[in-house]
Amino acid sequence: MSVIRSLVLFALAALFEIGGAWLVWQGVREQRGLVWAGAGVIALGLYGFVATLQPDAHFGRILAAYGGVFVAGSLLWGVVVDGFRPDRWDVAGALVCLAGVLLIMYAPRG
Repeated sequence: MSVIRSLVLFALAALFEIGGAWLVWQGVREQRGLVWAGAGVIALGLYGFVATLQPDAHFGRILAAYGGVFVAGSLLWGVVVDGFRPDRWDVAGALVCLAGVLLIMYAPRG
């Protein structure tokens, strides 16, 4: 159950971080205004909070593993929200990153 909880927290963290960054991007680069950017800042703060809920107590491990989730999640966000079409190298890179997540977070340790 701990692995499932951890994966759900990673997904939630990605939603807040990637979504927050996208909102800031929309507010500033796409000139949608400060409300969009402000909502993004709030979402980014929520990402930081969610990361602290991981069952593992090691900050470095959590953030290193989350990096792989961020890579894959960013590509997925682009597909769903912006109509981005990843090529085979994008997909391969994301799979390598997700394999890294599994190794860093869930490999058996003595």
